[in-house]
Amino acid sequence: MSPTPSAHTDVPVPAAEANESIRRFVRARRGLAWSAQDMAEYAVLLEIWTLAVRAEISQVVEAA
Repeated sequence: MSPTPSAHTDVPVPAAEANESIRRFVRARRGLAWSAQDMAEYAVLLEIWTLAVRAEISQVVEAA
C-alpha cells in the first residue's frame, strides 16, 4: 500500500491527513535505517503536506 494519502490531483488533501500519513510512515520505520526508497517516499509525503498547508493558508487569507 502506498503511503501517500491520495493520488496526485489538483485538489490537495487536508493537511491533517497528509500529516497523519507522515506519522504512519515514520512510525513504521522506527529504529530502522531508511533506504533510498524510504527517503524518496518521505520526500513525496513532505511535498504533499507542504501543498496541503499552503492551500489551507491561502484559503484563510482569501477569506480574510
